Amino acid sequence: MIDINESVMQFLLAFVVVGPLLGAVAALLPAPPGLKGKSPEQAVLRHGVTVTGAILAAAIVLALGFDHDHPSKMQATTDISWIPALDVRIHLGIDGISLPLLVLTALLTFLCALYSYFKTPAGPSPKAFVALLLLLESGTLATFAVLDLLLFFLAFEMVLIPMYFLIARWGGEGRTQAAWKFILFTLLGSVVMLLGLLLIGIKAGTFDMMALATDNGRSLTTSVQVIAVLAVGIGLAVKTPMWPLHSWLPDAHTAAPTVGSVLLAGVLLKMGTYGFVRILLPAAPDGFRTFAPYLAAFAVVGIIYGSLACLALAKQGAKGDLKRLIAYSSVGHMGFVLLGIATMTPTGVNGALFANIAHGLITGLLFFLVGAVKERTGSTDLDTLSLPSPDHQPPTSGSTAPNQLPSGAALYGKAPRLGGLLAFTVVASLGLPGLAGFWGEMLALFGAFRPAAGLSRPAFLTFMAIAAFGTLLTAAYLLIVVRRVCMGPVPHQAPKLADVHTYEFAAWTPLVALTVVAGLWPRALLGLTDPAVQQLLAGGTR
Repeated sequence: MIDINESVMQFLLAFVVVGPLLGAVAALLPAPPGLKGKSPEQAVLRHGVTVTGAILAAAIVLALGFDHDHPSKMQATTDISWIPALDVRIHLGIDGISLPLLVLTALLTFLCALYSYFKTPAGPSPKAFVALLLLLESGTLATFAVLDLLLFFLAFEMVLIPMYFLIARWGGEGRTQAAWKFILFTLLGSVVMLLGLLLIGIKAGTFDMMALATDNGRSLTTSVQVIAVLAVGIGLAVKTPMWPLHSWLPDAHTAAPTVGSVLLAGVLLKMGTYGFVRILLPAAPDGFRTFAPYLAAFAVVGIIYGSLACLALAKQGAKGDLKRLIAYSSVGHMGFVLLGIATMTPTGVNGALFANIAHGLITGLLFFLVGAVKERTGSTDLDTLSLPSPDHQPPTSGSTAPNQLPSGAALYGKAPRLGGLLAFTVVASLGLPGLAGFWGEMLALFGAFRPAAGLSRPAFLTFMAIAAFGTLLTAAYLLIVVRRVCMGPVPHQAPKLADVHTYEFAAWTPLVALTVVAGLWPRALLGLTDPAVQQLLAGGTR
């Protein structure tokens, strides 16, 4: 770690938040003659890579300059009055909870920009695409960095418009309906959430998250806390997404372009769970305790529901879409995150934060890989990609790519590196010990084994058992996917598929490496989150 002056840290955090916004504006302006190169379209895509690369570099320097001996302390803070009449302040800062999410967002957006430079999604102007990508990054980074309730709401909403257009204009079949469903669900949830945030701020006399965390709900009556948790929780649950408010997610993922799916799964879903930890747990603990068993119940239903939906999609003859299957798997994985938060224990909340990062790495990589499979075969339909059984009719020629033979994708034989990467990522997703997916789910289950005081231990033991059964279902459907997509004989006349390209290798290697590092060295992440979580749950007094 390096010693960086506090004012430099403040500048770096402000640059990380505002930089993409300035880059989005610059992307829409005409490129200077010397920077156009051979193609103005390539120039703007190169601009996207440059800006996101600069933001990633700043985020890494910020992480290196972070005081790892005091991760519970809010660092790189900026606190400027913005709207005095409402006591709204431009208050930025990072601690051990927000720093990993900040770096994950910067990394995934850079990898998406890099991938798009070589494989631009089919759609309107690349200028608009790059501007929307940067606007999305700015809103997401701001969500994890701001410490004012109203600023949090503005940043939370800022991502909706760019994601809507990324799906509606650059998406695939059914994109318009999926985009409308996405924005209607999230906007309706946000309206309720705003009312809850205003209730907390007005009754407590401040919108400052740090002051609310230190107050630990003492300024709010129990009834106000209950109403606030219900209102804010609904908005956060839609974004997470929690069953039964999840139905927008499979459609959005199925229709979104590859980079849209990567950012939606890897970053946007984390905004909801982050809100639970940053706002509701410290600011309204009594109200949260009232709803914690219900949150845990919805979480475990989501785990089982998501797994059963995936098993149904993976079944031969079901015409299941691989992107849709991974979207439903996210409902299950985020169920573990919500279960960990619902335990209200340091173990469970740390597990939830770890699972957040692991899901971003692994599922982001999964969507990259599925996009590559679709590019090569022309389909994400599992019946098209898999080897038909003797009693099953092969899909019609209309759903099969020109280079796709009835032998299926058979990636191990036709594109072994791509098949190996897909198998690795699937194994990481099912929670194999030694990889990132294991620790978050295990800690969430441990948290449910001994929940916080005031919560029913028999109920949480039941939730733990149901969630543990969900891990078996997860392993079942993911291994079925590997068998159907990667395995199978390759006839002599079957054409080879293009294996991993250099640009794909560059975009995916960091995610593979971090999945292994987080699995083998969980302390790197837990050492950051645990002190901050301990202080948060203790009401800022520890």
